[in-house]
Amino acid sequence: MAATPSTMLALGTKAPAFDLPDYLGNIHSFQLGEGQNPLLIAFICNHCPFVVHIMPQFAALARDCASRGIRVIAISSNDVEHYPQDAPDKMQNFAQAYQLDIPYLYDETQEIAKAYHAACTPDFYLFNANHELVYRGQFDDSRPGNTTPVTGKDLARAIDVLMNEGSIITTQKPSIGCNIKWKPGNAPHYYG
Repeated sequence: MAATPSTMLALGTKAPAFDLPDYLGNIHSFQLGEGQNPLLIAFICNHCPFVVHIMPQFAALARDCASRGIRVIAISSNDVEHYPQDAPDKMQNFAQAYQLDIPYLYDETQEIAKAYHAACTPDFYLFNANHELVYRGQFDDSRPGNTTPVTGKDLARAIDVLMNEGSIITTQKPSIGCNIKWKPGNAPHYYG
């Protein structure tokens, strides 16, 4: 399993808009200025061991975010021709298995992953109510094979600081995970 770090998109970047289908084909939209709630975007996929490692805790954190008025969206951008385990029909089973009660969207063209400069799964992006990036980085220090418990403390702390103080934390570590599985010839310039 290749360990790829986040690209660490510049803080303050506005959240790129999108219209993407979920695993049932229902379109979900995000446009700047709508709702003015904080937004958490997570690039994940079904088969990545780094994602599977954190899923119970991430699903719980997503439920907590929803109760605090934070919109949470998960996006899979992997090439399903070469990685069929990440196809939309498998996304539904994955979401149900982990009780992931948030939109889990499919980025078939990979354009949204490129817009966010996503590089790995999982890759997290937290935006404030003005949809400006305030956190990008790891869930916590736990990885498959190490003995560090999965707590989500880094992302949870960023959320707490944003919601309680309206500011950002200054120390942010890149996420580490499997690289996004780009379609042949589609890897973006920032990648690898």
